[in-house]
Amino acid sequence: MSKRPLRVALIGSGFMGRAHAMAFAAVGRTFDLAVEPVLEIQADRDAETAAKAAAQFGFARSTGDWREAVADPAVDLVAIATPNLLHAPIALAALAAGKPVYCEKPLAATLAESQAMADAATASGLPTAVGFTYLYNPMIAVARDLISSGEIGEVTAFRGIHAEDFMASAVAPFNWRCEPEQAGGALADIGSHIIAMARHLLGEIAEVSGTLHTAHPMRRTPDGVERVVRVDDQMDALVRFANGATGTLSASWIATGRKMGLGFEVSGTKGSIVFSQERFNELQLYRAGPGINNGFTTIMAGPGHGAYGGFCPAPGHQIGYNDLKTIEVKAVIDAVLGDSSNAKDFADALRVEQAADAIRTSHREARWVALA
Repeated sequence: MSKRPLRVALIGSGFMGRAHAMAFAAVGRTFDLAVEPVLEIQADRDAETAAKAAAQFGFARSTGDWREAVADPAVDLVAIATPNLLHAPIALAALAAGKPVYCEKPLAATLAESQAMADAATASGLPTAVGFTYLYNPMIAVARDLISSGEIGEVTAFRGIHAEDFMASAVAPFNWRCEPEQAGGALADIGSHIIAMARHLLGEIAEVSGTLHTAHPMRRTPDGVERVVRVDDQMDALVRFANGATGTLSASWIATGRKMGLGFEVSGTKGSIVFSQERFNELQLYRAGPGINNGFTTIMAGPGHGAYGGFCPAPGHQIGYNDLKTIEVKAVIDAVLGDSSNAKDFADALRVEQAADAIRTSHREARWVALA
């Protein structure tokens, strides 16, 4: 018996567009879904780019105008993997057309646009989801369960970081990530991931005190034009959570040697948890107790850990980044079908943007800033 099709329009075919396309192609083969995802339309900045991507990724059709894809009556879900500046107009148009929306992070280029997207989603009643991919790791689900169950006691501290080095060199060229109008800067670009992780594990952030640092105030464009950099290379913040815990958040794209240094340590009165995305099939758990030989235990991901079993029947064999994206897409499809328990929606992403904006305000005004 054939399943009902869920026809997808994907806007954008770069790094994240490719990840979306691969995930939509794999999700029905990995998990038992109630619908069959169909790669219907690939849209991009021009017809030639869109047609090339459609042929590569397996889309039935293509267009050089995202508006055509959003308005197409055959489309059931719009996935946005464009530059940040286009997130808001595409999402708002899709919601107005009655289409659920799956958008990459950060939610939008400005807090006002993020608020407008969240408001439109609420008013429409349509499902939405945002691409905080690292939250869908089965090991993060283990960490969250350990915290919520009281396994490590009362949480006292969170230390989180997202560190990479793709802008560490002074000769790394000026690009869209260097423009505040494009939601550039380490805080917006990768800081959103560690903020989202902190909220996912510990709950709402109540107050922040942050500072932003620009290590390379001038960069050259690929054609040699020197430009002023008006965004941060690194963010560091003290945070207070609504549950009483305190901690630190850091985001840096100038952390020489770090390729995917998203990590955290959660301390509690009975134990602690340590995680690094660079070894994301593992979780370190410490249980406090008497004795002189206490130490961290390594929990290896295996088929008993949530979605891992959809990819591999054996523990310790590991899943990869694109598998996390596939798990995320399953959560998106579940949300479209009425189960929004796993997907992070526009309201969640708005809270991340509000925390980031509070950090910017704190840096600018040199004070603690409370979140509403």
